Amino acid sequence: MKRADVFEFFRRLAEANPHPETELESGNIYQLLVAVVLSAQATDAGVNKATRRLFAEVKTPAQMLALGEEGLREHIKTIGLFNAKAKNVIALSQALVDRYGGEVPADREALEQLAGVGRKTANVVMNVAFGAETFAVDTHIFRVGNRTGLAKGKTPLAVELKLEKVVPQPFRLHAHHWLILHGRYICKARKPECWRCPVTDLCAFRPKTPAPAAPPSKAAAATAP
Repeated sequence: MKRADVFEFFRRLAEANPHPETELESGNIYQLLVAVVLSAQATDAGVNKATRRLFAEVKTPAQMLALGEEGLREHIKTIGLFNAKAKNVIALSQALVDRYGGEVPADREALEQLAGVGRKTANVVMNVAFGAETFAVDTHIFRVGNRTGLAKGKTPLAVELKLEKVVPQPFRLHAHHWLILHGRYICKARKPECWRCPVTDLCAFRPKTPAPAAPPSKAAAATAP
């Protein structure tokens, strides 16, 4: 995709959604970190459903440790891989208490040292909580980057590094949110909805998915032989 097309690509996404936000619910940076860890291989809606009651009770790493692993499991048992995630959340909470006085560090490398926190999770926290211009490549961004030709790569890291190079200002801060939402609601995995895509003419995907045929009206159906 040409540089001018990349700018126009994000200009249109920004025009459609000027203030994109994560769909994960949280009340502070620690809760955001926990929510992102829990969201691996799970939907944001499923995580939010599980964490609403949890986050009403637990707002700090110390409170999470007081709840304990068994108590946490009860809250998140509807989420996939909840046993492993509960262990990781307890472990990262202990590390935050021991190393950082209960605060979440504003450093990607430090975040990646926490249990259950990979590069994608660290990038999300750095972006949402601390305003860093990071690109958290999940399955949606990986698909959109490759399918559109915006940022092709065989691995999430390759797509991330490509986005680092091509995404221009003033779009860098919110770029990963626009791409996630675009992949979640329009550029879907099984069948992209090209007929309602605001950037379809800039996209390399072929053939474009046509609009679904409209069902016959009641009047037409009534007069049909």
